[in-house]
Amino acid sequence: MDPLDLFSTTQSELPTTAYMPLAARMRPRQLEDLVGQEEVLGAGRPLRRAIESDRLTSLILFGPPGCGKTTIAALIAGSTKGHFEQISAVTSGVADIKRIIGEAKDRRRIYRQRTILFIDEIHRFNKGQQDALLPAVEDGTVVLIGATTSNPFFDINAALVSRSQMVRLKPLDDAAIAQIVQRALADKENGYGNLTIALTPEALEHLLRCSVGDARNALNGLEAAVLAAEPGADGAIILGETEMAEAIRQKALRYDKDGDQHYDIVSAFIKSMRGSDPDAAIYWMSRMLAAGEDPRFIMRRVVICASEDVGNADPTALLVAVAAAQALELIGLPEARHNISQAVIYVASAPKSNSVTVAMGKAATVVEEQRGLGAVPIPLRDASYPSAARLGHGQGYLYAHNYPEHFVYQQYLPDELRQERFYEASSNGAEKATKERLARLWKDRYQ
Repeated sequence: MDPLDLFSTTQSELPTTAYMPLAARMRPRQLEDLVGQEEVLGAGRPLRRAIESDRLTSLILFGPPGCGKTTIAALIAGSTKGHFEQISAVTSGVADIKRIIGEAKDRRRIYRQRTILFIDEIHRFNKGQQDALLPAVEDGTVVLIGATTSNPFFDINAALVSRSQMVRLKPLDDAAIAQIVQRALADKENGYGNLTIALTPEALEHLLRCSVGDARNALNGLEAAVLAAEPGADGAIILGETEMAEAIRQKALRYDKDGDQHYDIVSAFIKSMRGSDPDAAIYWMSRMLAAGEDPRFIMRRVVICASEDVGNADPTALLVAVAAAQALELIGLPEARHNISQAVIYVASAPKSNSVTVAMGKAATVVEEQRGLGAVPIPLRDASYPSAARLGHGQGYLYAHNYPEHFVYQQYLPDELRQERFYEASSNGAEKATKERLARLWKDRYQ
């Protein structure tokens, strides 16, 4: 179908918006049209009142793509009496910032008009560029509105964050996305209201599933499906699941390897293994691999978990994890997915104990505090060199293998720490037997 046919007019009569993508045409023009984000922009909310009263202070809008960051900025631009400037951190630099700040100073001095500066993708500014903004934000020369898909606490200077209100926007839920889609189908001015389009429930469900909370994704998918569709004899367009799937092809996984999505998903992966949920662990692993994460990074997390969270409750977990890491180096992807998956499932399913981690931490604390850095007990000192005997080194040492069970009671810690206990074996898995054995051998310490 010719895109011009969608508006029942000639090319010369087409409004400028006709050449814009559907997502841009359907951008809300007033706050009442905004769908979703009621927690921060619902009626009576502080940010909503600040926008309506034109008393906005600097703020950082952060959230996933398509959740409304740019739309909110556009609504502010349309409602403020101040001068609105918009730049993108992708294409702008310090020179642009200095120019805007200089003009803002003149505007405030001559016209008593404030300047609102919207910076899209603000996390892409380096430290020097962000520092250039700080004085103007601090003294109110400009009211900053920054938009970012990253976690601002990772990628934006702490000084700039502390002078701005943090507004976290969430992915839109299915109900909000469905409302936006239906609005686009009904809108006669900017959407497809002049066409007869039937969107089946299955097609809508597929569109919602592929949009992953992103309104732009949903509208782009709808637009692709409409443009690719063949109208029937009556001019009606029927969009079923097949037509929608063919138009969308593949949904984009939300996963920024340099942003907070990376950290959130990795955190979920680690906590799923630690929490003994192999289903969740294999799911998050698959998400990371599908998004292009380095499999070596994934395996490093598995190897760490094998000791940090499984430990001696199942010593085999470390062997499996290391073997999978070596297999990855040997055969690479995609075949090594089997090895990685085996290790992830094994470590997630294994009995858990953090006794090794706790013991390591206790010992490190004692050393760092320089407690108990006393002399090595005489029997344990090196007696291999000629003068050692004259110093008494090694005298009284009892060779463990000469005794029943290859154990003999003697002091191994410095005098100051002889009753200290660092390792406390758990009662999980193989460590239960270890706990019982140590309690029997070291009755004074392991009671």
